[in-house]
Amino acid sequence: MQGNVVSVERVIRAPAESIFALLADAGKHSSFDGSGTVDHSAQPSQSLSLGSQFGMSMRSRPESLFLPYRTTNTVIEFEPNRRIAWKTTIGPGGLIGGRIWRYELEPVPDGTLVRESWDVSEDRQRPVLKLGSMPRQAEDGMRATLERIAALVEP
Repeated sequence: MQGNVVSVERVIRAPAESIFALLADAGKHSSFDGSGTVDHSAQPSQSLSLGSQFGMSMRSRPESLFLPYRTTNTVIEFEPNRRIAWKTTIGPGGLIGGRIWRYELEPVPDGTLVRESWDVSEDRQRPVLKLGSMPRQAEDGMRATLERIAALVEP
């Protein structure tokens, strides 16, 4: 992995408003997670805005040595129908983590270009995350996520 960001993008045949409504409801995140690690939100529905915090119960991949865990996520970027990003941490005081999950939406003739990014520039474990299979796993998960979002919002 060169740099600190891995991104994937896809045109989804739906208006940005429909896609953003899904992304901006923390309770719906498990419905479109392509990584297989988001178990459920702390609340069945939670509308997000800049500064919102939300919790997620996570499950580990079968090949992982980690047990299920909880994350705290803080919305750090929020532009309705255009961009949303949250920083994910684990443990008291956000001791672990700091990676940023970002979605950018851009209207195009056939729908909306959606770009999802995994940004480890502020993650405390950045050197470890950039090695091995983590960047590839993140990329594969994001591709699957965009596919699931498309399945949920396309006509």
